[in-house]
Amino acid sequence: MAQVNAAREILRRLHDVMAGKAAAQVKLNQVVKLVAAELGSEVASIYLLRDGVLELFATQGLAQSAVHVTRLSMGQGLVGNIAARREPLALAEAKAHPDFAYRPETGEDDFHSFCGVPILRREAAIGVLAVQHREPRNYAEVEIEALQTVGMVLSELIHGAGLVDDAQAARMRAANSGPTRLNGLKLVDGLARGVAVFHQPRVVVEHTVADDVDAERVRLVDAFARMRTQIDDMMGRSEFVAGTDHHEILETYKMFAYDEGWARRINEAIETGLTAEAAVERVQSRNRLRMRSIDDPYLKERLTDLDDLANRLLRTLSGQLGTAAQLGITGDAILIARNLGPAELLEYDKRHLKGVVLEEGSLTAHVIIVARAMGVPVLGRVDQLFANVNDGDELIVDAGNNALLIRPTAATIKSYQAMRALKARQAEQWAKVRDLPAISKDGRHIALYMNAGLLDDAAAIPLAGADGIGLFRTEFQFLVSATLPRRERQQSLYRGVLEAAGDKPVVFRTVDIGGDKAVPYIDGDEEDENPAMGWRALRLALGRSGLMKVQARALLEAAAGRTLNVMFPMVSEPWEFAEARGLVEQQRERLARTGHAVPTEIQYGAMIEVPALIEQLDLLLPMTDFVSIGTNDLTQFLFAADRANPRLADRYDWLSPAILRVIRRVVCAGAEHDVPVTVCGEMGGRPLEALALIALGVERLSITPAGIGPIKAMIRSATLEPLSQAMQEWLAKPGVNIRAELSSAAKRQGLSF
Repeated sequence: MAQVNAAREILRRLHDVMAGKAAAQVKLNQVVKLVAAELGSEVASIYLLRDGVLELFATQGLAQSAVHVTRLSMGQGLVGNIAARREPLALAEAKAHPDFAYRPETGEDDFHSFCGVPILRREAAIGVLAVQHREPRNYAEVEIEALQTVGMVLSELIHGAGLVDDAQAARMRAANSGPTRLNGLKLVDGLARGVAVFHQPRVVVEHTVADDVDAERVRLVDAFARMRTQIDDMMGRSEFVAGTDHHEILETYKMFAYDEGWARRINEAIETGLTAEAAVERVQSRNRLRMRSIDDPYLKERLTDLDDLANRLLRTLSGQLGTAAQLGITGDAILIARNLGPAELLEYDKRHLKGVVLEEGSLTAHVIIVARAMGVPVLGRVDQLFANVNDGDELIVDAGNNALLIRPTAATIKSYQAMRALKARQAEQWAKVRDLPAISKDGRHIALYMNAGLLDDAAAIPLAGADGIGLFRTEFQFLVSATLPRRERQQSLYRGVLEAAGDKPVVFRTVDIGGDKAVPYIDGDEEDENPAMGWRALRLALGRSGLMKVQARALLEAAAGRTLNVMFPMVSEPWEFAEARGLVEQQRERLARTGHAVPTEIQYGAMIEVPALIEQLDLLLPMTDFVSIGTNDLTQFLFAADRANPRLADRYDWLSPAILRVIRRVVCAGAEHDVPVTVCGEMGGRPLEALALIALGVERLSITPAGIGPIKAMIRSATLEPLSQAMQEWLAKPGVNIRAELSSAAKRQGLSF
């Protein structure tokens, strides 16, 4: 309560300063004195962004002669760091920070600790508020929040005084009027063109200090009720009915909307004297800060859902009409957003939505699962997106090349149109061979399966021309659920996939969660420093045998009267495979004893992803019916190179002799034991890499549906025997550039990629 009263007192005094008739400079001088007094700091300073430079505008404790003299560029020094990153920074010893920039004119030699927060307007940093103490000290969260609250109020004052106004921002935007290219991360592959449409007009909190705290609480309760009604109505729509993938995603989203803990934190912020909008903004800022410090992709995605809900709540409070989806979009549109929740994307008209560009975004996000199902390309992690794109700008999203082209030139548009025309011609060619087998000119047959993870994917088998599903990732159902999926729900999904596949085979990979795919209802190993190699996949499933027993029974019941193909991920030792197989067999025997129908046959497979398993193939293969090489994990483990780290991109070459030799070893061992070997992962979906795999003796690939057409066309136009002979020679010689040699050989055959 004491903290609440102290916060109210700061807001009250700030309100008095703002209500005064003094000049803006005088008010800023009063604010730094107030902040220094309330936080017991020797220094309090305000820096404002003027003509692209952060200028010391007011200070209590530093040399007054430095005011309007000391300037820092964005990103320069601690202050520039805060403005550039739009994040608070608290240090017990400021000079030890690598970004510390000494400015002798300020007289700050005697001060050790430092705490600063950005002053934000329309999500842009327009200044920095900082305090310093003479003695080294750690800053409490309540002190950082107090500074953030002052920063919110200062934003009003600064805007109202015209010190940093919207006209200046407009001039800065006008400067960004030429063609620009921004790089990002491919989240969903594709190529699209359209005009920029901002997902939501950012709610600018104009009034931060509450006149009546009780009235603000009532406004918040009403806004929560209206927001929850909107979500409930959305879930009642036909495309979101129970049993669909989208329904499960929205259930998690709804869980946050009804989270009393979130509502309580906002009410606590109102108690300090903030308006309802300012309270939502302050809690939202705290969550965003947490998001940036969390490595766990699942937890980060849950906080992204909460951020999305906070934006929805702010729009409800402010009376804004809503997102671009609710206002309606016409024509070809590229959606621009900082981040996006699954519910938000599902509201858009798929006829007009051509692409999505996110300043943040992650491969594990719920919205990516939805976008992939909708066939909408998504580019994420686009830095400075909002600073470079204006509403209505023409855009080209080239997700495959990790690029966003802003205001493209006529030549660029012509190139895009040529690329689209080429893709259309390629699609026509692929359509001609869609229903034909993948048989090379010299008579070698390659089975092409597709990877899947949603019920909708199974329906794409005939459209893609696939021979079946070589990898069905069962974990998606677990990742989008707030609780462990019940056996009935799992069974319903698996049966639906089998029915959609018809007479085509489906290989179900048992759940691969844990590590970097954490779920809230299963405790993982919080001390995992390298989650990709931690307590996950089969290790977790065997450790939590109840989870695996439920999934095994659901698979067995779903495949009753059929052949069940089940595969275990991340097998490290043959005994793990034997134990997992034994567990499924126990469930089959139990079902049979109790009179339940069971599969007519069960084929058991292992994912080869862990290099240690390759040393024990002679022990593993006699126990298996098939194996699949997971090239994504296997390659990063072999090279000790995280595939998500751009600095290691050149260490992650699928045509390196190391990975090709390992794959050849597995293929040869499989042939020796008469065990089919499939290659799963991105490697098999790239024509040149697929050609290398086939040259090694691989006869089964499981790839993305979009990759099947190009790979099938390539196989049907290739003569493979000369390439197989050449591959053996290349692998036997040191220093051979296999990528270059294979590319030359492919060109000689007239193969184009």
